[in-house]
Amino acid sequence: MGRSIDLNADVGEGFGPWTMGDDAALVPLVTSVNVACGFHAGDPLTIRRTVRLALETGAAVGAHPGYPDLAGFGRRAMDLGPEEVEAAVLYQVAAVDGIVRAEGGRLAHVKPHGALYHRAAADPVIAGALIAAIGRLDDRLRIVAPPRSALLAAAVAAGLRTIVEAFADRVYEPDGHLRPRSLPGALHAGPDEAAAQAVAIAREGIVVASDGSTLALRADTLCVHGDTPGAAAIASAVRDALRDAGIAVRAPDA
Repeated sequence: MGRSIDLNADVGEGFGPWTMGDDAALVPLVTSVNVACGFHAGDPLTIRRTVRLALETGAAVGAHPGYPDLAGFGRRAMDLGPEEVEAAVLYQVAAVDGIVRAEGGRLAHVKPHGALYHRAAADPVIAGALIAAIGRLDDRLRIVAPPRSALLAAAVAAGLRTIVEAFADRVYEPDGHLRPRSLPGALHAGPDEAAAQAVAIAREGIVVASDGSTLALRADTLCVHGDTPGAAAIASAVRDALRDAGIAVRAPDA
């Protein structure tokens, strides 16, 4: 079997009449989706429509739980303790899991969103709370986590399967962290830039940081954010570039 990698996108991030991104164009281009669970974005009808679209196109469906922060799109830090985080994650993932089951599918993975993702990556206590919630709900679910993170370590310690994630459309700092969105140049908004970064990660296991240095970065999946301007064009360019490099794009094995 040749080299392959998953391509995922954060989707379902509208709310009521307000849309975010172009899921209809983006979802058919990726092999996995992370569906907003209603806390940072999403609502029951949006979740159901997004799940249906993903199942129709054959994408693996995951839950994308975040902080209860609609106004800040889940990207603001919140001082929730581990018990609160565990309950919030359980609530959100269970809701999406129920909708996926009702639509004839099976939830495949969980990827935290935004500020919760970054906190769980750095804080072993919060990472443990998040993993506890997922393990109690369904220990077959895979955990999407950044490399060398507390979240990845907690999932491995709990015996859960993992998917190591890198980003096609985000710029990395020399220390391996993502460049904060509050700083200029945090996004690769151009399809060509994102495609080149995706191929470097998938084929060579490296990424060029914001200062021009080269970092080792191994990943099982590459993310394109659904709210990035032109996300569908970016995903299309990434897929084409990976194909041209001889790398198959497919979801992780069940």
